Amino acid sequence: MKLNKNVIKNPDVERKGDDLNISWETAVEVKSVIICAGGSPEKIDKENPIARVSDKTRFTVSNVDPKTRYYFELSADDTDGRGVITAERRIPLTGSVNFRDLGGYETVDGRQVKWGRIFRSDSLARLTEDDQSYLREMGIKTVCDFRSPSEVEDGPDRLPDDGSIRYVNLPVFDDEFAPTHNLERLRSGDSNWLTDDFFVKSYIRNIDQFGPTWGTVFKCLADDRNRPMVFHCTGGKDRAGQFAALLLLALGVPDEVVIHDHGLTNKYIAGLVERIYARFAGSGVPREKLELWFTASRAGITGLLEHLYNEYGSPAEYIRTTVGLDEETLARMEDELLE
Repeated sequence: MKLNKNVIKNPDVERKGDDLNISWETAVEVKSVIICAGGSPEKIDKENPIARVSDKTRFTVSNVDPKTRYYFELSADDTDGRGVITAERRIPLTGSVNFRDLGGYETVDGRQVKWGRIFRSDSLARLTEDDQSYLREMGIKTVCDFRSPSEVEDGPDRLPDDGSIRYVNLPVFDDEFAPTHNLERLRSGDSNWLTDDFFVKSYIRNIDQFGPTWGTVFKCLADDRNRPMVFHCTGGKDRAGQFAALLLLALGVPDEVVIHDHGLTNKYIAGLVERIYARFAGSGVPREKLELWFTASRAGITGLLEHLYNEYGSPAEYIRTTVGLDEETLARMEDELLE
């Protein structure tokens, strides 16, 4: 087991226009931080750093190519700590607002989820040709779609037509949570049914009823021929959020980080939901009700975690018994998805 001896902590990359703002913290005082860059975690050019930063904990990379995915390694040059890789979490696509990398999260034993291996997203039905090219450049090999057959029919994923990305539909849905039906209810002004408890029950139903489906996704992910892989639903917040939670928990990411990742959806979709709220202005539905439907439910994800412990004993036990992930598959995933 490889323990994390990173001196660099909490690295982050945020896009602002054509610039990427890199920030970090340090566990001890360091002389300077060396920043190297590359088009993939494996192709970071460590021989030619792009910067050596002293007396600051941030650096801006200006005028980046909008069609290129960048990864950065940060290391302290006067310590024996190993470098840490980071990247922009949200992928800057035109037709998707919640497509993001699950890399970089630290596990309870000090390892880190590798960047560029596994992504979660909202619907891919609005991808542009440039978006499709971006996914090809990222090397995406597989898309797992959790939407129902009717959702897929209404908005099929727009993937490259060259067959470079394998598409798998693994529906996770129930009639009570049907997005199209419930949107119609909201448009008609009917919102009494929409409560935190509604989401808690829905999240728990998907845990209890779709274990084998989650197992299929895990087994797909465990095969390196399917990676990099992206999984998604419609909004990228509930069903995608549920599997993201199970995956991170299986890899040993702490509960509080799982909750944090779930809530990031609300950061990335903020601009979109404001436009959506405007469309419902005449429905008579209070904004707080609309927010329950259109944002990632904290009550849902905390309820999911509580259910895993109370009903199954632990997330690990649920993943072993109900999902059906054997120790060999889990060990292979940990070996290939953690560093």
